[in-house]
Amino acid sequence: MRKKMFLTVIAIILTVFLISSCARGPQKSPGIDKYELEPTISLFDNKTGEKKNIKLEEYLSGVVAAEMESAWPVNALAAQAIIARTFTMENIESGRVKKIHGTDASTSVEEFQAYDPSRINDNVRKAVEMTRGEVALHNGRFIKGWFAACDGGISASAKEGLAYTKTPTPYVKAGVKDNCLSITTEENKSWRTEIPLDKVRAAVKQVSGTDPGAISAAEITQKGPSGRAEKIKLGNAEVGGPALRLALGSEQVRSLLIENPSVQGGQLVIAGRGFGHGVGMCQWGAHLLARDGKAPEDIVKFYFKDIEITKLWE
Repeated sequence: MRKKMFLTVIAIILTVFLISSCARGPQKSPGIDKYELEPTISLFDNKTGEKKNIKLEEYLSGVVAAEMESAWPVNALAAQAIIARTFTMENIESGRVKKIHGTDASTSVEEFQAYDPSRINDNVRKAVEMTRGEVALHNGRFIKGWFAACDGGISASAKEGLAYTKTPTPYVKAGVKDNCLSITTEENKSWRTEIPLDKVRAAVKQVSGTDPGAISAAEITQKGPSGRAEKIKLGNAEVGGPALRLALGSEQVRSLLIENPSVQGGQLVIAGRGFGHGVGMCQWGAHLLARDGKAPEDIVKFYFKDIEITKLWE
């Protein structure tokens, strides 16, 4: 009789434990949740204003197709998929777009990341599937999934390339030399731009709150370890390089790997190399590494340190 009562008590305890476990849902690994099933996210379409639910990997295919040339090596696209998936999860966790549209993500590159499902091909599908569920973590948390088109041959820290100091980013490798200039486009190897001084003056005032007055000269007053212009003096004002680049247009001022900016004929003349902020993964560098046979996970780890690539769902 005692043995029967003992077994009954054990059964009740096990039942309570199982019910409690199911109620809690997927259990946490250090720092983040793992998923029994691929998550479905809510997506705001900035063109139509519509909201829809979409499987995360399906959404990710549209991101990878928009952010990288779909004809590139599959392993480069797969590295982009890991970065984009990490970026997506980190941003959903922060709730940034939720505050704007009430959704997990949006199709705006300014608010979230680029998205174009019309560009999806078999390469993209294969790249997303082969890294399904994979994200990059540092100390159990999502990293900032930064990437740039072409780092000009050397990567930057978050502080140097983006003036980002809000949270520590010790996992970003600065000073990585990836030889991306050996395969990138001619425009990325060497570019030159001319910007009207009235536009420059307005941009300086916008980012610094100071009117620089008449601009007759331009000077780089502080360079970062990779050689990027962290501070630039224009007229009577000194401004941060990353903020000025965005204000003038990141397509026009292609990077901050610049030398000897000058004022000529009512224009600010800037020449440099690279395309983008240079923080995190370089897409052209990823292309070169993939072409040399590197795995997607190794490509990501080439640009980020002390990270773990973890599979969150099957």
